[in-house]
Amino acid sequence: MKRQTQWTPVNELEFRSKTESGLTLHKVFERIVRFMKLTPCARYKLMIGTDCQVHPGHTKFITGVVIQRMGAGAWACYRQVVWPRTVVSIQEKLSAETDYSEEIALFFDRQRRSKLEEIVLPFRYEGAALELFIHIDAGSDTLRNRTAAFVEEMAGRVESLGMVPVIKPDAYVASAYANRHSKKPFTGVFAARKLEQRPL
Repeated sequence: MKRQTQWTPVNELEFRSKTESGLTLHKVFERIVRFMKLTPCARYKLMIGTDCQVHPGHTKFITGVVIQRMGAGAWACYRQVVWPRTVVSIQEKLSAETDYSEEIALFFDRQRRSKLEEIVLPFRYEGAALELFIHIDAGSDTLRNRTAAFVEEMAGRVESLGMVPVIKPDAYVASAYANRHSKKPFTGVFAARKLEQRPL
């Protein structure tokens, strides 16, 4: 009987911001509520986006969550998932990026969205509002983007969650914020798992 070593992915469940680390999704939600309550009479965009970069021996995915107060700042955080292999397929990368964004978007269910909307609701006649978006790291220009063939599929997945899909060049949470962090190679350690192979 042979034993084979398999390296398991690093799937961080906690987020990091510019000033904090170890943030659970519940704490992320609390920070968003706090940020919006500072200025309830404003237009807000809650945006989620994922980017990945292939590094030697691994592929690093970064999912960013950004609450933007239009014209007056933003609060942002991110988490990382690292696969212990290089991903070559454009479709596989884009599908996984969308999966990770959807995973976080599902946390913002109807109850949590209502809580955020209640913050701006008293000021809706003064222009206050909240919109929710998923930024997809893909563009529709077939000459410039190899991801163009998959845009419609990914956008449909996002719309099924009740969120608005945004693609390049406007998908800056994925293509700028998350991209900035995904460019740094993973320096941690992958956990090993032994697999037994029985002879045929």
